[in-house]
Amino acid sequence: MLMLQDFRVRQRDFLLEISRAITAQLELSEVLRRVLNASVVMLGGQLGLVALRDPGGEYRIRATLGIETDHVPDLNDQLNKLLADEALDYDSFTDQLTRIAIGLDRRMRQSFALPLVFAEQPLGLLIVFRAQRGMATADDIQVLQSFADQAAIAVHNAQLYARIDEERQQLAAIVENSADGVMILDPDLQIVNFNRALERMTGWRPDDAIGSSYDDVIVWKQLEHGDLRRALDDGWPLNAADPVHETLYVEGDLLRRDGLAKSVGIVFAPLLSADGRLARIIANVRDITNFRQAQAMQNVFISGISHELKTPVALIKGHAATLRRDDVEWGRDIVREYSTVIEEEADRLTALIDNLLTASRIQAQQGISLNSGDMRFDQLAARVVERFNTQTTGHKLVLDFPPDFPVIQGDETRLRQVLDNLVSNAIKYSPNGGAITIGGRVNNGSVTVFVKDQGVGMSDADQERIFERFYRVDGTLSRKTQGTGLGLYLAKAIVEAHGGRIWVESAPGKGATFFFTLPV
Repeated sequence: MLMLQDFRVRQRDFLLEISRAITAQLELSEVLRRVLNASVVMLGGQLGLVALRDPGGEYRIRATLGIETDHVPDLNDQLNKLLADEALDYDSFTDQLTRIAIGLDRRMRQSFALPLVFAEQPLGLLIVFRAQRGMATADDIQVLQSFADQAAIAVHNAQLYARIDEERQQLAAIVENSADGVMILDPDLQIVNFNRALERMTGWRPDDAIGSSYDDVIVWKQLEHGDLRRALDDGWPLNAADPVHETLYVEGDLLRRDGLAKSVGIVFAPLLSADGRLARIIANVRDITNFRQAQAMQNVFISGISHELKTPVALIKGHAATLRRDDVEWGRDIVREYSTVIEEEADRLTALIDNLLTASRIQAQQGISLNSGDMRFDQLAARVVERFNTQTTGHKLVLDFPPDFPVIQGDETRLRQVLDNLVSNAIKYSPNGGAITIGGRVNNGSVTVFVKDQGVGMSDADQERIFERFYRVDGTLSRKTQGTGLGLYLAKAIVEAHGGRIWVESAPGKGATFFFTLPV
């Protein structure tokens, strides 16, 4: 009688230990180990295993007792073959399991298999092998089933936790590797999360920013739109019709930790608790510096193009109106002179419109079409020099091509556009005159053409961006010299369409030399 009472105490202790393990942690392997150990002891067994069902329906052994790890892959295969045989009843199934156990240990004589089921869904199997045959009592089976039920609960909880943890890790990876800055604030505006993109924008390391106040990290040099503090003081987001989806947009120049400024736009989204209180504020921070630069360049372009259009139109209209006057008889020389001005300004307008249309086609089609044929670039350069010699008196245009400069394949109209632009820029940006050299050299399989001036030159930063659309060098001379910022952009597109490349070598005050290559 005393032995039976001790046995019941052991049963109760095992169940209590397993329950504690389940409630104390979500580590599946530890709970399975405790369940398996208790089951083997209760049945007087020597070997045991727990196999869990994966999403594809296959069973995989996740815990063992007394079984060498090397045997697990083969046991997995044998177990799944048995489970796939729908003709086996429980006794036949356990007999087959016993034969498998004998392969592991010749002493084994009996097997017990208990299903792990949660909410009528099969999760796995609990299997015990022992060296003696005998009948398990109803109490034994009831206790073992309690072990199995506890194991099923543990499996279910651990799988839920694993899925939640996986989703948490995915979300953390998305936040951490987002191109935009992400910051999470508590209701007191203390920073609780700060990703790497925001570190690059602000100069604050996440370890320094987390735990700091929002106002210490996000310092505005100039705030242009919205204000988080003011919005919170006014009751945001709880005073909104739909506080869950009511976002707040703030924009301005952010003062980085190193003292530099960066233009950013921040979207603040509220996260409410179950009782409707503000729990967190999610801030999505986007660097809009390039966007603002593009806007500024576009504004400069619009201003420049307006001037470029107005000047020839005014000249054409003025000269045409003068020629139309009925009170004056104009001589042939005057008529020819005025007609020449009208024609030249009309050509200027046509070239400007062509540039705009070409730039638009390049953006739309991601390329430029060519009408290539045999051409002599040195002869093209000579015609360009002849034309520009009539437009400037302060510059000396010099040709520097070898006598054997080869015939190349190219679109002569487009390449003249490139050369016209480079020579025109050389004249514009050489206010003190000087020599402008147009020359070429023959390389292996290609030619290199260059336009060299003795003008104001440019910085390294300008050289990196000079071929961007609408970009113009910022300087006193640039502001006085009208332009659209399209010429070098189109020149680059045309040269690259020919299979070449274009670049510049320059220094402030030392002039500039533009080079481009073309295949022979």
